[in-house]
Amino acid sequence: MNKLNGRQWTFIQIIISASCLVVICIWGSLNADIAITSDFGLKNVPPETGHIFGTDWLGRDMFARTLRGLSISILIGVITAGISAFIALTLGIIAATGGRAADAVISFITDIVMGIPHILLLILICVAVGRGLPGIIIGVSLTHWPSLARLIRGEVMQLKESPYIKIAEKLGKSKFYIAKKHILPHLFPQFTVGLILLFPHAVLHEASVTFLGFGLSAGQPAIGNILSESMKYLITGKWWLAVFPGIFLVITVLLFYLTGQGMRKLMDPNTAHM
Repeated sequence: MNKLNGRQWTFIQIIISASCLVVICIWGSLNADIAITSDFGLKNVPPETGHIFGTDWLGRDMFARTLRGLSISILIGVITAGISAFIALTLGIIAATGGRAADAVISFITDIVMGIPHILLLILICVAVGRGLPGIIIGVSLTHWPSLARLIRGEVMQLKESPYIKIAEKLGKSKFYIAKKHILPHLFPQFTVGLILLFPHAVLHEASVTFLGFGLSAGQPAIGNILSESMKYLITGKWWLAVFPGIFLVITVLLFYLTGQGMRKLMDPNTAHM
């Protein structure tokens, strides 16, 4: 029986990580009502058989609330990472192909965004937009593109010096044709990996801003809200209100990270014969 090689193990790792994220998202979405259902006869029940994560001060099941909160974070992460990656791709290509003026303007904007503390800029945008779901989506989307944009700009700058690009230009091919046929296909691996690796950052920053009170509304069972509400009960010994949501948030971020790192290995030509 043949042993699995490195690429096959990496592929299995990606499948397992992505499947776990999908299960969390689906379960949390299908059981949204359970996460907000109160039972005052079961207030502050520690972890037990019927409630493996215990219950909170309103008798709400913490397992259901944790998975619902994670599903919200994953959904926001997917939306915001997609928007950020599109912004990064667009600005990165324009900066590299639009001439010195375009490059200077986009580089200046990128430096400004990266120069401001990330969480502070995110809070300012959320407050300016009006908080809530729209605010957090706009805030995270507008603060997570600079690093990927710089990476894409650098890749495009290198590709422009490639012999086949020079030949295409001498043959009179338009910039649109060159971008579509020669540049975008080569950017796809870096773009895909960059997109996936934006997810854990988006999830963590959404939870952080919500924890601080500038993100999702208090009525939503978001992880940030769950952790924020649990702080006042920790001194009374109700550790499960914060421990399980916190651990599962870290696990979710690690699953995204492992998926991204796995995709990077699979798309790296140096690992083609692992």
